[in-house]
Amino acid sequence: MIDLKSNEVWFATGSQHLYGDETLRQVAEDSKKIVQGLNASDKIPLNIVYKPSLTTPDAIASLCTEANSAPNCIGLITWMHTFSPAKMWIAGLKSLNKPFVHLHTQFNREIPWSKIDMDFMNLNQTAHGGREFGYIGSRMRLNRKVIVGYFEDEEVQEQLAIWMRAASAWQDSRKAKIARFGDNMREVAVTEGDKVGAQIQMGYSVYGYGVGDLVAKVKSVSDSEADKLVNSYKNDYQITRDVASDNARMASLKEAARIELGMRHFLEDGDFQAFTTTFEDLHGLSQLPGLAVQRLMADGYGFGAEGDWKTAALVRAMKVMASGLPGGTSFMEDYTYHLEKGRMRVLGAHMLEVCPSIADTKPSLEIHPLSIGGKSDPARLVFNVKEGQGINASIMEMGNRLRIVANPCEIVAPDAPLPNLPVARVVWVPEPNLQIAAAAWILAGGAHHTGFSQAINSQYLEDFAEMAGLEYLLIDKNTNISRFKQELRWNDVYYHISNGLGI
Repeated sequence: MIDLKSNEVWFATGSQHLYGDETLRQVAEDSKKIVQGLNASDKIPLNIVYKPSLTTPDAIASLCTEANSAPNCIGLITWMHTFSPAKMWIAGLKSLNKPFVHLHTQFNREIPWSKIDMDFMNLNQTAHGGREFGYIGSRMRLNRKVIVGYFEDEEVQEQLAIWMRAASAWQDSRKAKIARFGDNMREVAVTEGDKVGAQIQMGYSVYGYGVGDLVAKVKSVSDSEADKLVNSYKNDYQITRDVASDNARMASLKEAARIELGMRHFLEDGDFQAFTTTFEDLHGLSQLPGLAVQRLMADGYGFGAEGDWKTAALVRAMKVMASGLPGGTSFMEDYTYHLEKGRMRVLGAHMLEVCPSIADTKPSLEIHPLSIGGKSDPARLVFNVKEGQGINASIMEMGNRLRIVANPCEIVAPDAPLPNLPVARVVWVPEPNLQIAAAAWILAGGAHHTGFSQAINSQYLEDFAEMAGLEYLLIDKNTNISRFKQELRWNDVYYHISNGLGI
């Protein structure tokens, strides 16, 4: 359900008429070749569309207006080939409501030392043209990414790719719909929030539904539909012998399939991109939707447990950014710690709802009791997660702003098998270590629900946060608690006064 190929980024080149027609023709040719070169790279995930060189305020304003209304355009790459007087950009940038990246590159990689003349100098003015453009962006206090380097270099292309994926997530967020089946878990603070304020800032809208609305969809699923889905379960997963050989458990699995199909139909009919459930509101459902949630997440839906709509939106954004990349993305929760001195780590899991996109092997489909919720034993996928690098991110409301906290981690194998823990689980060591990471996370007010990914890193989240105007805090190998406390205080001051300054 995520198709990045339908998105495109426009390449906007800045220049002016001062240099004459011959130079402008060369500017256009150079720009086309850069676009062709970037599009030929397997690192670039979206199509980059060349646009004619911009040499007047009207042309710039017109392009920005066109970009605003073009549904497939998710943002601009801006490049100052020559010197483009920045006052020309004010009206356009002021009206632009899509993100832009400043690519500070030049057509030539090297200075032709023995041949350089004034014609060459007049044509290749990125070095100071980009500074003029940078000034107006800073003067207007515009959020943007700046990438410096030669356009053919892998590092530059990788940074562009990250920005494009973040811009795709931002475009998706601004029109996303989130369905909430039931309300928040009672008395929980961090899953609450201002839905109107979030829609004003983030664009997505949150719709609340009684569980009865979902139950009606579940009841409309035919036996043949449910049987067909159960057969696909047999192909996709390792169904445990106790389930396969027990008629009552197979009936329970069929009910899980019916719940999945009902949820799927509901979300598809309403054009939703994310959803929430809560075990405190299951009236009319025979079991907590575990398997259904896992499989819907694997198809690209964002999810948040206990009515956590902000995390559902974040997981969806992370899935958009990660689309097509190796590694998976899931809803997650820090569940319990291993506090052995020198080997501290976290066991992450949830009651049932962890996405199989992060599974290391073919998941096991099992049915077990659930000690909370008061319903029948639910079906779920059980698996471990492949070792390697990952990241946890959380979003929370701080009263006057939304904050994202991100923490890279190293996924490690469990010290021993977990035969009595029938849920999907992952073990990780947070950067720089559990003691500092957990302390910083708690000081930042980080939520217990997170988006977890092995496909993206902190740069994706930072780019996304900047586009969305979110406060962004990174806990990594360089984190020092004293400095982190200072950053929190500085941010409180900034966000307290920024609206008054018009920032």
